[in-house]
Amino acid sequence: MSSSMRMWGSALRFRCAVLLLRPVTPQTRTAPLGRVQVGSGPRRWLRVTAGPLPKSGHHLTACAPFTTPVRRFGNRASGAGFSGEDGGDEAGSGAEESGGDGGSAYSGPQMTALTPMIVPEVFPNVPLIAVSRNPVFPRFIKIIEVKNKDLMELLRRKVRLAQPYAGVFMKRDDSNESDVVESLDAIYSTGTFVQIHEMQDLGDKLRMIVMGHRRIRINRQLDADPEEVPPEWSESEQEPRPKPAIRPKSSRRHQLEDKLSVADLSPELRPLPSSNILMVEVDNVQHEQFTVTEEVKALTAEIVKTIRDIIALNPLYRESVLQMMQAGQRVVDNPIYLSDMGAALTGAESHELQDVLEETNIPKRLYKALSLLKKEYELSKLQQRLGREVEEKIKQTHRKYLLQEQLKIIKKELGLEKDDKEAIEEKFRERLKDRSVPQNILEVINEELTKLALLDNHSSEFNVTRNYLDWLTSMPWGTNSEENLALDRAREVLEEDHYGMEDVKKRILEFIAVSQLRGSTQGKILCFYGPPGVGKTSIARSIAKALNRQYFRFSVGGMTDVAEIKGHRRTYVGAMPGKIIQCLKKTKTENPLVLIDEVDKIGRGYQGDPSSALLELLDPEQNANFLDHYLDVPVDLSKVLFICTANVTDTIPEPLRDRMEMINVSGYVAQEKLAIAERYLVPQLRSLCGLTQEKASISPEALSLLIRQYCRESGVRNLQKQVEKVFRKVAFSIVSGHQSAVTVTPDNLQEFVGKPLFTVDRMYDVTPPGVVMGLAWTAMGGSTLFIETCLRRPAGGGGAKDEGSLEITGQLGDVMKESAKIAWTFSRSFLMKEEPDNNFLLNSHLHLHVPEGATPKDGPSAGCTIVTALLSLATNRSVRQNVAMTGEVSLTGKILPVGGIKEKTIAARRAGVTCMILPAENRKDFSDLPDYISEGLEVHFVDHYSQIYPIVFTPDPSSPAFSN
Repeated sequence: MSSSMRMWGSALRFRCAVLLLRPVTPQTRTAPLGRVQVGSGPRRWLRVTAGPLPKSGHHLTACAPFTTPVRRFGNRASGAGFSGEDGGDEAGSGAEESGGDGGSAYSGPQMTALTPMIVPEVFPNVPLIAVSRNPVFPRFIKIIEVKNKDLMELLRRKVRLAQPYAGVFMKRDDSNESDVVESLDAIYSTGTFVQIHEMQDLGDKLRMIVMGHRRIRINRQLDADPEEVPPEWSESEQEPRPKPAIRPKSSRRHQLEDKLSVADLSPELRPLPSSNILMVEVDNVQHEQFTVTEEVKALTAEIVKTIRDIIALNPLYRESVLQMMQAGQRVVDNPIYLSDMGAALTGAESHELQDVLEETNIPKRLYKALSLLKKEYELSKLQQRLGREVEEKIKQTHRKYLLQEQLKIIKKELGLEKDDKEAIEEKFRERLKDRSVPQNILEVINEELTKLALLDNHSSEFNVTRNYLDWLTSMPWGTNSEENLALDRAREVLEEDHYGMEDVKKRILEFIAVSQLRGSTQGKILCFYGPPGVGKTSIARSIAKALNRQYFRFSVGGMTDVAEIKGHRRTYVGAMPGKIIQCLKKTKTENPLVLIDEVDKIGRGYQGDPSSALLELLDPEQNANFLDHYLDVPVDLSKVLFICTANVTDTIPEPLRDRMEMINVSGYVAQEKLAIAERYLVPQLRSLCGLTQEKASISPEALSLLIRQYCRESGVRNLQKQVEKVFRKVAFSIVSGHQSAVTVTPDNLQEFVGKPLFTVDRMYDVTPPGVVMGLAWTAMGGSTLFIETCLRRPAGGGGAKDEGSLEITGQLGDVMKESAKIAWTFSRSFLMKEEPDNNFLLNSHLHLHVPEGATPKDGPSAGCTIVTALLSLATNRSVRQNVAMTGEVSLTGKILPVGGIKEKTIAARRAGVTCMILPAENRKDFSDLPDYISEGLEVHFVDHYSQIYPIVFTPDPSSPAFSN
């Protein structure tokens, strides 16, 4: 007992996660003394170490069962007892179960500390406990928690029956958290026979300290636990146990305890039925006989050396080995124990540890344990190296910081360098030295500089203030670029980059003339609108070049956050000014040219309406004191020239459109496209593809065919793509060696761009009765639009009340449907005046259709065309060929003005129209057209439909035409 007590004293001093005790020896075996149960009171362990207990899953190295160095309650042989540790009303009852007789009721977890007993050599039926990650090796202790209710009840019963033994087997799937399994295939067949040393009942789980004794292998599953009673005769003892003394029935409480004791030992107490495997039949695993050869000695010595190397690298293993040496165990003399200890010390994978546990050949087991130790050693070396590198890096960084701080102090003392705050203030004041900063802004800057001097360098407010001062001092206060006020130079620059666009060029030249007369520049807000690809964005860059102004562009298409224009509040993290303030900082002038692109596609979201924020920006009366949310000081934008671009004006809010001067940039006709291609696109794209004029050229006839059959849109963007495609294929042909020089002509054009997209200029070469050509325009440009009518059902069958009907198809909008109904009503009235005997429109059921039904159509400009189609169908007369018309018709027949005259005229010329009918109020729009667009056209301006009827239904036209 003295050696065990000394060993326990060493364990109390051991503060690591590993508890080392003496191995099993015959001298340390003791007779079975039963069990001790502590009832009431807080959670408490009877046997503890000086340090914290290891967590579940960690191994505890230990010896065979030992004598618990605490007060032993009761003596089975004599029947004498001690009073309960928690107090009681009777001092020693001579009971077998002693302690806590008169304590309070159950108020916490119960702990059962089992006294040492002889472990049977053969114990075939054991409860099955499934564990994850780490197996239990013989002679090692482990804490195991059981949460399955059936297994908990079984283990409680086994402990009450003085059979505190179980089989611990490792699961094949580490992710499975259950304590039990439903199939033996889920666990490894080889495990460890363990003895439960202490068990703490926490209600919903059992926490046990178990120690492994030997390796076992599963034979089969047991369906039910056979009836068991407390054995009166031990297999390892030669004499029967003395029967317990009979307790006198001294009180009602003692009677109740007797009943409970009998119930505890009742054989009818069984585990609840379950599909889980709770009991198994096992056999002991015997290792193969071996002799201590030179190989075994070498492996043993190498394992000991590796353990020493690991201890030298990782101090966590040092205490465990020292405790083992203090216990007087020579590890080298026991290869079996050494192999198990070597494997248990490592953090290897679960299958590798299980492999060591299953190995019965001792030399092979030593070799496998040595392999795991070597891996652990390499891992420890890697950890040590990483730790050294991190520590060295931290030391260098700290040393560098200290030297820099010392250097700053030395330079400051010598006057060679100023403080950070002084350097920042000097930098900001240097920026403002040659600028005309307004007085109110200068006061704000001085206040912020004073505030900056009082702030700590490492505070967040310091960085916010410094960034704010950086923006304030970076603004171009009073700095303007010198403008070019020479008209000839400006005209030359504008003509150099763009063809046509006379309205835009004329407006810019007027702006320069006004600035020249005033002797100073001014801001202006212009808006270029027109179809895509006509050069709205590129002309803005040319205007900036012609005026010698800095150019800045930003797009508002899809913008939903008002802070993009007005800036963020400085209180937000990462706040910054809006686009306009960023523009001024980047251009470094107060009079740049700012292009706001795609203003018709601006969005609206929960962050605000950006189009409303543009109202202040684009208002000439307000932008002289534009207030950005970030700067929070007024900024003068009156000298900025704003140019906006849009495809349509309908989606631009009316207040915003009112603040801008709208300039229409219409599409190009074929002649303009040809000139643009010859002057700009062909030379530019040929050079971009690395070709010269000698190697690649496109004839004017090929360009005309390309424009007519491939590129009918209003802009030249698609034409640019097609010309680039031609030159790419030419470059490939030259590099491949097929040709040395290529000239593209109408004959070989299809080899480069494929088959034509447009082969027919118009749908009807000869229009039948009921079909009339109209004119329409969209954001993509103008186009011809045929109106078709036919008889759906003749008059009759409805009696006098049958007034006929009109069905409308072609994906028409509400405005166009209303225009068709108005035209139908007017045509019936007009026909009654012209041909009183013709009742076709009064009683017939008609169908009106506009081709290209997949394209939505809307607008009132097809009114006169619909009237003409209905009259043509009613009189069964075809209208005059090559005539097209546009104009809104009222209920009384008046022809109202429409828009898009230039686009519609271009579309009419492209379709081969020779006669056009336009509203009289659109005469001014037609007169502004270039001669190459209007020449050769017979144009009639009308203000009532009665003027259209004799023109379109005259076989040989003789009415005078208006010629510009």
